[in-house]
Amino acid sequence: MNRLKDASSPYLLQHRDNPVHWWEWGPEAFAEARARDKPVLISIGYAACHWCHVMAHESFEDEAVAAVMNELFVNIKVDREERPDVDHVYMSALQALGEQGGWPLTMFLTPDGEPFWGGTYFPKEPKFGRPGFVQILHEISRIYRSEPERIRHNATALKDHLAKATETDGGAFSRADLDQLGSRLAGIMDTENGGLPGAPKFPNPPILEFVLRHARRTGDGGSRSRFLLTLERMALGGIRDHLGGGFARYSVDAQWLVPHFEKMLYDNAQLLELYAVAYAETKRPLFRDAAEGIVTWLAREMTLPDGGFASSLDADSEGEEGRFYVWSEQEVRDVLGQDADLFCKVYDVTAAGNWEGTNIPNRLIAGEAPPAVEERLRDMRARLLERRAARIRPGLDDKVLADWNGLMIAALVRAAPLLDHPEWVELARKAYRFIRESMTRDGRLGHSWRDGSLIFPGFALDHAAMMRAALALHETTADGACLRDAQAWRDVLLTVYRVPETGVLAMTAAGADPLVVRPQPTHDDAVPNANGVFAEALVRLAQITGSQADHRQAEEVLTRLLGVARSAPLGHTSILNALDLHLRGVGILVTGNGAEELRAAALRLPYLDRTLHVVSEPEKLDADHPARSLAASTTGPQALVCAGMRCSLPVTDPAALRERVREMLSG
Repeated sequence: MNRLKDASSPYLLQHRDNPVHWWEWGPEAFAEARARDKPVLISIGYAACHWCHVMAHESFEDEAVAAVMNELFVNIKVDREERPDVDHVYMSALQALGEQGGWPLTMFLTPDGEPFWGGTYFPKEPKFGRPGFVQILHEISRIYRSEPERIRHNATALKDHLAKATETDGGAFSRADLDQLGSRLAGIMDTENGGLPGAPKFPNPPILEFVLRHARRTGDGGSRSRFLLTLERMALGGIRDHLGGGFARYSVDAQWLVPHFEKMLYDNAQLLELYAVAYAETKRPLFRDAAEGIVTWLAREMTLPDGGFASSLDADSEGEEGRFYVWSEQEVRDVLGQDADLFCKVYDVTAAGNWEGTNIPNRLIAGEAPPAVEERLRDMRARLLERRAARIRPGLDDKVLADWNGLMIAALVRAAPLLDHPEWVELARKAYRFIRESMTRDGRLGHSWRDGSLIFPGFALDHAAMMRAALALHETTADGACLRDAQAWRDVLLTVYRVPETGVLAMTAAGADPLVVRPQPTHDDAVPNANGVFAEALVRLAQITGSQADHRQAEEVLTRLLGVARSAPLGHTSILNALDLHLRGVGILVTGNGAEELRAAALRLPYLDRTLHVVSEPEKLDADHPARSLAASTTGPQALVCAGMRCSLPVTDPAALRERVREMLSG
């Protein structure tokens, strides 16, 4: 029987009517495998995954294929977004086999959960010299029965590989190392299209942030130009939804034209921060529009009634990838009438189409237009969006993930003052309250919530991302409860997730349901790694409190993580970004009655360089804070800019604050 009908995950619910006798991940499934002495087939995917849908339609909905699966295996279906720990373990095993990772992930396990072979998408029928899925099922079953030593050897080798401790060379990582890596990375970027060279093209926000930080740290104009070029080409390309706002997961080509049409919360959160900073630096309307489009999409399509943000929108609708988003020239003309000529010229819409006979609206050829033309185009986009809304929509994965919500909360709060949108802070606060109230038990966070069902305990990234979000809210709102939340989640991470032997955060809590190994990844993937997010949050916390204990904690964690990052720095840029903040970031302390203008001026400074702490009672500052005596010296409004243990003289003029920060950054 199929056991997915009561699952909370929208992805699992997509498979509840399959003839496959699916189990959810859990000890019951493995007990069944041991009782029947059958290998386990585990299929891992997510609701917005196009190739997951293809394999489901071809194989999992097919009675004959399902019969083979049910006879030969115990079958487990996993939502990778709900159980990133399970996904990480078995994706790492696949890569250890020398295979390219991806989803759907199809792995074969012993009844004890040990992987011994796998792949990604398998076609139902043999294609291009590759065997079909049913052939693979029979062969794996045969080997399991008749060659147990081969199975045992593979399983042991993979388990040993997965259990290897995180490698570190133990070396330091200096400012000179950061500068050298920044120059090298900027030098390999695509000078025509931006981003890393080749296709497919992913935004890679932690890497882009690293390039921008390098430019700000060194004054390297070439790095700055490559950062801005990347954001420009993405904002003009088809990867951006020019009608509805937001960005797709990645571009399948090197020009950012053809997206893989799924839209993920975490991508848009990270891009929102970068576009806000790019606008603050350049005042280009293109960057403002891209950022505002993300939040418009978020509010319209991704914000749930309780305030939390949904996870993703599917790439497919009506069984076709991208169908919801593409246009024929004739449909554009039907909607726009005499305005169609201008729209088609600007957005590359033709009778022949720019992708598989249809059109993906983009401005890679036309670029930006004068303000009067942009105003006309805004009205046309609104009319086309209204027509598009009548189409059958892609599926919405409406589970609320604490880590992805944490990324978006911080992004909204950081972007709001840079783009003069104070209402974005309230959008963030509602999501924060939902997670704080509905996804927390005894001070610890769960990971995924849907329809009152909570997956608990959460993972390291849930706590790190929400700690970072809490600090962003504290900086903006001066809410002391947010600061206390951040400190509490820090303590949970240090006591429940950090592994003393390695000094890094494990994905899973101590005492959580055991896996084959306890995963301790440190590299960034589509989302920044928990260790990098935690390092940034610790540095910000230390700059806010001025506590020597907090500074020592941040330095201790960074030192351990930088030893890991040295072995593969481009995979650990979130850690290196935290180091940049530690080496050159400043803390701004605002005190006194009537300091609102100073606070607003501080918030308009990009978050890359500063933290902000608004203090109503300076005498309650930590005794170690270098500005404690200056802060208590007057009741009038003042801002003190601190770097390490040195602080500037008080600033009382909001217009002078930016210059004082610049002096401290270069000092």
